[in-house]
Amino acid sequence: MTPHPLILPLPGNESFARDLAAAGGGEVGAVESRRFPDGETYLRLMSPVAGRAVDLVATLAGPDPDFLRLAFAADAARAQGAARVRLIAPYLAYMRQDKAFHPGEAVTSDTFARLVSLLVDGLVTVDPHLHRRAALADLYTIPAAAVQAAPALADWIAAEVERPLLIGPDSESAQWVQAIAERIGAPWAVMEKTRRGDFDVSVELPDLTGRAGHTPVLVDDIASSGRTLIAAAELLAARGLARPVCAVVHALFAGDAYARLKAVVARVVSCDSVPHPSNAIRLAPLVAQAMAALPDRPRT
Repeated sequence: MTPHPLILPLPGNESFARDLAAAGGGEVGAVESRRFPDGETYLRLMSPVAGRAVDLVATLAGPDPDFLRLAFAADAARAQGAARVRLIAPYLAYMRQDKAFHPGEAVTSDTFARLVSLLVDGLVTVDPHLHRRAALADLYTIPAAAVQAAPALADWIAAEVERPLLIGPDSESAQWVQAIAERIGAPWAVMEKTRRGDFDVSVELPDLTGRAGHTPVLVDDIASSGRTLIAAAELLAARGLARPVCAVVHALFAGDAYARLKAVVARVVSCDSVPHPSNAIRLAPLVAQAMAALPDRPRT
């Protein structure tokens, strides 16, 4: 097996793949994909894979079409003689529904994990949204690594924001926010969040007396509807604090969420786990380290 993998980016992941190759070594190949008029997916591996260790780069922010392309690419690589096929998914979908909240519901995180585990030999992702599961190993039956974006977020905040005050979205984020704050010696706090629906969120800020000279930095792992961040920014303004900077890991920003958030904050930045105009924080060096440390396991 060659010591340097063949890195194959699914469409839209080319930039991240090039950064991975620069950070950890490897050859970047190519994948061709398009839609037939009836909506079916065509996919072709443009680089020879026989005998190669293959790393498929596929962020899964558009989970349903992205997953089918991933499945076709992984199966094609194995059929064409790849020695190993791993998935590098900077954003990993289907982590939300990890239990049946109502009778008859599909536990989609379990199903998705089983499907991915059948397709590939290993997985590297960034800050998966684990709730009632302690680790990826509770879901995935393949070697899997979860990269923590906190160091990259912390370093960006330290370099770009004067006198930052870190504010997390809810009590569950306290440990994560604290780790970022302690890395750069900044004060921190968390909000109390009440969610009544996908687009109905209210927040309460803690006592921030004496913090008027700081720049609030709202940090979150996933920005989807943006409602939590928007509500927090509006509440900070009502308290007389400066417009906050928003720093998030996964910039999903459904619908008009990004435009609405930009209107009430000083700046929005994100990690490059999901391609987005707000990307400012590179994750490839951290992901490349995790790829190098991920153990190989023969398929049974």
